[in-house]
Amino acid sequence: MEYIDIEKELIPYRFDISLEDEVFTFEVQYNEQYDYFTVDLEKDDEVLVTGEKLVYGTTLFYDIMDNRFPRVPIVPYDQSETESVVNWRTLSESVFLYLIDTEGEDDE
Repeated sequence: MEYIDIEKELIPYRFDISLEDEVFTFEVQYNEQYDYFTVDLEKDDEVLVTGEKLVYGTTLFYDIMDNRFPRVPIVPYDQSETESVVNWRTLSESVFLYLIDTEGEDDE
């Protein structure tokens, strides 16, 4: 499975990523006091969301119905299923931001 690699040593940092032929800018932040990560999302220099918390097993931007957002689901997940939280210890060690392939699900 394909995933977005987060480089924790660079946080806070921004990067561009192409998802289904659309370019998005992610900015990753870390809350050291409470040990969690957030992302801001931009497209075409427009801020779409700020402070989206990475929650294990929950699709990023899942509650937003807006065609400007990535169409591919992005889910923090541990393929070994030994972890169940996203924090400094687990992110980019065992928990990664997986791109869920939904191709073929809407082809009817």
